[in-house]
Amino acid sequence: MSLSSSPSQSVSNNPNEPKDTENLIAQVLKYHNQTKHFFTNYARGPRGLDWANQPNPFRRYVSSPLLPLLHFPVENSQDSTSVSAPLYHSLFKSLPSPKPISKSSVSQLFYDSLALSAWKTTGFSTWSLRANPSSGNLHPTEAYIISPAIDSVCDSAFVAHYAPKEHSLELRAKIPDTFLPSFFPSNAFLIGVSSIFWREAWKYGERAFRYCNHDVGHAIAAVSFAAAELGWDVKLLDGLGFKELEGLMGLGIYQGFRIPDKPIKGKFPEIEFEHPDCVLVVFPNGVNDFNVNYKELSSAIMEFGNLEWVGNPNSLSKEHACWDVIYVTAEAVKKPLKIDDKFLVDKFQNSGVCSEGSYKGFSAREIIRKRRSAADMDGVTKIERDTFYQIMLHCLPSGCGSGEKQKRQLALPFRALSWDAEVHAVLFVHRVVGLSKGLYFLVRNEDHLDKLKKVTRAEFKWEKPEGCPADLPLYELARGDCQQIAKQVSCHQDIASDGCFSLGMVAHFEPTFHSKGAWMYPRLFWETGVLGQVLYLEAHAVGISATGIGCFFDDPVHEILGLRGSNFQSLYHFTVGGPVLDKRIMSLPAYPGPSTDA
Repeated sequence: MSLSSSPSQSVSNNPNEPKDTENLIAQVLKYHNQTKHFFTNYARGPRGLDWANQPNPFRRYVSSPLLPLLHFPVENSQDSTSVSAPLYHSLFKSLPSPKPISKSSVSQLFYDSLALSAWKTTGFSTWSLRANPSSGNLHPTEAYIISPAIDSVCDSAFVAHYAPKEHSLELRAKIPDTFLPSFFPSNAFLIGVSSIFWREAWKYGERAFRYCNHDVGHAIAAVSFAAAELGWDVKLLDGLGFKELEGLMGLGIYQGFRIPDKPIKGKFPEIEFEHPDCVLVVFPNGVNDFNVNYKELSSAIMEFGNLEWVGNPNSLSKEHACWDVIYVTAEAVKKPLKIDDKFLVDKFQNSGVCSEGSYKGFSAREIIRKRRSAADMDGVTKIERDTFYQIMLHCLPSGCGSGEKQKRQLALPFRALSWDAEVHAVLFVHRVVGLSKGLYFLVRNEDHLDKLKKVTRAEFKWEKPEGCPADLPLYELARGDCQQIAKQVSCHQDIASDGCFSLGMVAHFEPTFHSKGAWMYPRLFWETGVLGQVLYLEAHAVGISATGIGCFFDDPVHEILGLRGSNFQSLYHFTVGGPVLDKRIMSLPAYPGPSTDA
């Protein structure tokens, strides 16, 4: 794919222009189809990697005051002075008593969600890993905190950017102390999430918008698990529109980017802007009797434009490549303010248990901070059937025991999301002792079951497998060795066939846009990212590993299932199994790290 070398012709998007819903949906479908991989060709991207312009993975705000946070031991210590983290699997049953907002608790939230987890080095290469996963380890996701005053951090309410390399907050602005108490309960604060598309597009070209939104989902889940350790609940403030998100995080600083009418290369630093994705409210669990007045909240946020914002964003690359369709689509999926949206906090629903003994007794922090993406699977490791079923139970949005069908997102960490589940999983089972090899389907919204049966292959069995818990909507579709086909549809990668099982996340697609709006497109990817983070942590908790797979052949996956049209689409693939460790790579502590921006 060749790129034009100058920005010659460009177009500007007028936010005041009326936007027809069907046109927005058409743009989403155009992007999605244009960025599919096929056996005969891949989605458009760079022909090779421009190492001289690899983006700096660390955003910093030059001249912003740096507020250092605290560090914590990974393993639980017998020392009574140490901060103890709850057991990982206990968080799915109930949350501990909520901690107050303090320097220690906020430090722990970031340390166990978005901080560096290690450095890796081999030869002349050194790079960092983080607690939250990222496609290609490129980390397009940035995070902000909107917080009340915290002793030893800031003497007034404030907005700060999180700097993971330093595990510190960069103070961007002080805000009125009355802002948060006017809309949220005591001991509540906000976490904002944004994306730098350029970081991901540098490697993946047009498909990067998909991967950025996977990573938003990874971050939502990472924050949800870290908050759960502290007894805090998390919910998406999804009634806010794009302008409100931009105002809360102070991202109006990024101006001047104009979308070209074709892919181009050149020097345009404005492409390094941050796209505001979402804001999460973090609050003590058990507090569910508050509502959010989005109209009044929007008015208060608009006053943030009058604040004194400190710091200018650092430069990430000298030269850039702009894939225009990413930015056109990002415009199409901007959500407007929805003042009538209801903010609901449902009662915490515990997840099902059928094999608690599968977990190895690790604390949540141990699992979170030791999580890694496996580069290869050994093709040998097996897991027991009950362990597989236990992992699947933790992938259910509604939890278990309530008597309700799977649909509403009530269990950890899915409860952070504000819509009913729209994502299912088609599973290729390879090495599960006591379970036949074959194709299986996990139905995460049982309202879709009859529709799925009608649109998939007539010969599929749709039978519950032997020993399957009654409240686990898992169905056997067909028996047989799926290793070769799993590898083929995952861009011929052995990792999809050499694990215990792999899967594709299949979303209820075009009908969702017509019923809700084009802005659901990135949210479907967020849901897959949340599910992906659960699979990562589950794999490590039972003693194996996992990896997200962004490269797969879209329509061949649909062909396996017999799907036609765009009512259902596969958005993210995953593999779980025994990892092969590369002994050439040495691991170093996350903090203090080497003096490099890797």
